[in-house]
Amino acid sequence: MDQVLSLFAKRVISARSRYRAFVEKGIARGKRPELPGGGLIRSAGGWAALKQLRHSQEHLKSDERILGDGEFVKSVLEEQNEQLEQRYRLQALGYDVDKIIGRVADLFAMQTEEIFQPSKAPQRVKARSLVCYWAVRQLSIDGTTVGKKLGLTQSAVSKAVRRGEKMVLDKNYSLEVHKKS
Repeated sequence: MDQVLSLFAKRVISARSRYRAFVEKGIARGKRPELPGGGLIRSAGGWAALKQLRHSQEHLKSDERILGDGEFVKSVLEEQNEQLEQRYRLQALGYDVDKIIGRVADLFAMQTEEIFQPSKAPQRVKARSLVCYWAVRQLSIDGTTVGKKLGLTQSAVSKAVRRGEKMVLDKNYSLEVHKKS
């Protein structure tokens, strides 16, 4: 059953009926002045407060895709910019799925061909999980593409990404080879 409908009842027919009643009740309430305007306007205290800010030296960071106050929006956008910069840097260094597979094979002291072989052997599962994590999260390659390369379904890639993330956090693995000086 749809996630939204499950909030209204356990059975689909009952959930649809209750959802319909909920929507109709909302429509009957008409326009509500406290709701229009999006996150920035609401978090600033409404249109009047926003107009006052225009004349002050204070500026609010906003993005219609992100709900929250200016500081929160700024922190989210900064984090996204850092991720973009890292991805572009990795791509400039020649990282792609094949290079990730080579890096993982080196980390696990295995041949690259072993990563492609269907197996539930723990070492291969870990290797594929790390490949999936780095490809999806570090290079923003979609799970379907990674799955085709490794012979996995998109669902299996999603699960592998979560396992890979845990491995990176637990073992402090790094995609880039750090040269010792």
